[in-house]
Amino acid sequence: AGMAVQVTVVPSPRCLFDDPVQIRVAGLLPQQAVTLRASLVDESGELFQAHACYRAGSSGELDLSCSPALGGSYSGVEPMGLLWSLQSKAPYKRLAKRNVLTPFCVDFEVYEGHGDMSRLLGKCTNERWFLGEGVKRISVREGRLKATLFLPPGPGPFPGIIDLYGSGGGLVEYRASLLASRGFVTLALAYMAFEDLPAMPEILELGYFEEAVNFLRQQQQVKDTGIGVLGLSKGADLALSMATFLPGIKAAVSISGSGFNSFIPLRGDGFTVPPHPYDLGRMKTNDESVLVDFSDVLDDHRDPATWECRIPMERSSAKFLFLSGLDDANWKSDLYCQDAVQRLQQYGREVEFCSYSGAGHLLEPPYLPLCQASIHKVLGVFVHWGGQWREHAKAQEDAWHRIQAFFWQHL
Repeated sequence: AGMAVQVTVVPSPRCLFDDPVQIRVAGLLPQQAVTLRASLVDESGELFQAHACYRAGSSGELDLSCSPALGGSYSGVEPMGLLWSLQSKAPYKRLAKRNVLTPFCVDFEVYEGHGDMSRLLGKCTNERWFLGEGVKRISVREGRLKATLFLPPGPGPFPGIIDLYGSGGGLVEYRASLLASRGFVTLALAYMAFEDLPAMPEILELGYFEEAVNFLRQQQQVKDTGIGVLGLSKGADLALSMATFLPGIKAAVSISGSGFNSFIPLRGDGFTVPPHPYDLGRMKTNDESVLVDFSDVLDDHRDPATWECRIPMERSSAKFLFLSGLDDANWKSDLYCQDAVQRLQQYGREVEFCSYSGAGHLLEPPYLPLCQASIHKVLGVFVHWGGQWREHAKAQEDAWHRIQAFFWQHL
């Protein structure tokens, strides 16, 4: 029988969700064939799982940071493969954290052999948190604002960031809570499809976003040198508009975004930026998979007839970072990013950009598994987001480091 099989998560079974860990197994027989399985149940009760086949070393040990997987959900040396390859049994589910005050618990189990997973040899649980030690979560309903403020522990002052998600709406907190855990005062801001904010607003008011900027700047722990904005998809062009039309914004990050105003008119003080022309008749539906392809709904962004919808970013004194996936199946974000970057460069502006081959539309914090397709909460249809598992996982790790480095540098 020998010693019992031990599964350990190093350095600790408790960590932040964006922390890489080492998964180790000890007490196996030399060269023993085993299957490792990860399981996570999300807040709606949906089960996400991944598995990979391994062979123990000559000392009966496995270390996922150097032992190669021989097949399963992934293969090769992938220290965090069991996390980034998690997949739900039901198709088209997206793993997202609703309540950031509780962790996701991931069970790692070791089974004998490379087949039936009938004999469990050992297991352990990894608690992955979204809120670091001492980070405060404060609900904000001030003026028109619907937001959540996250404060790192200590007096600061810390750089301040406004965090915007896309047209699915709601108040999304998990990225903001992780950023606060890394030392940023972060305001997660809802702007549609939340409480009494309409699911599809006829117009968005720049003044609403200005209130958010002013609120964040008034916080004692926030550095007074200017703030940052981070946006995904629709939130990305809003981030660029904020950096262009509102004072006090020093740095803006666009993830899978565009340099024009998309889908909803944006009303400023005495002007309105119209939405880029689109035609939902150009939506394509794949009959077998019920997935909707939006990539052709927008008119050509090179057509001068669409240029009044462009955000005049070159007027901004902010620094910009553009991130996009070359396998974005939702819309042509890489093309739109290139267009925005070229425009800024023409005006001699400093801009950073990175496009990732094999990455899809939903570039999320690291170790959240790729979501290739899911329901769009506002449109009520299943949308194809794109992405290849391994490439997308690598892109998310890189993007997360870049975003933080960019904000530390410019804020």
